[in-house]
Amino acid sequence: MIALIVALLSVLLPLIHLRLSRRSRTRRGVIHLLLLYALVLDVGVIGLPLGFVPHVFFADQAAHLIGWPPGSPFQFEVGMADLAIGVTACLAFWRDLNFQAAAVCVALIFLLGDAIGHVRQMMGAGNFALGNAGIPFYMDIICPVLVIALVVAAKRLGCISTAA
Repeated sequence: MIALIVALLSVLLPLIHLRLSRRSRTRRGVIHLLLLYALVLDVGVIGLPLGFVPHVFFADQAAHLIGWPPGSPFQFEVGMADLAIGVTACLAFWRDLNFQAAAVCVALIFLLGDAIGHVRQMMGAGNFALGNAGIPFYMDIICPVLVIALVVAAKRLGCISTAA
């Protein structure tokens, strides 16, 4: 549920930002602002409280939700990867488009790799647990596709500025 709320906010907040600010409402400005918010919210915020925190601090509960056995040492490693990607995505807010594109590339590889892992678990192990076949699976596909589309659009439009 939190992931869906964050995804909705990643669209609404930049629109509110545009409405309340003097920022240019050109296509370039809108696309870049959408990219910034998508990086921070869809990759950063989702990666930190919904990836890092459960895998590191509530590993057994996260394992149960995903359909894994408790006590896996990989939980900590996945949590650290979520932390690294989430922090990098949040830092990208203040950096140029090249840094943002690099953050998107890392998130794209990790999240789509996660999605492939979910599919392998569904097909190979019959694991349709909510944390494996539910919203996390869909967000692992939607978030990277969204941010890569925004980076491509921003590059084509010549966005070079940093944060809003």
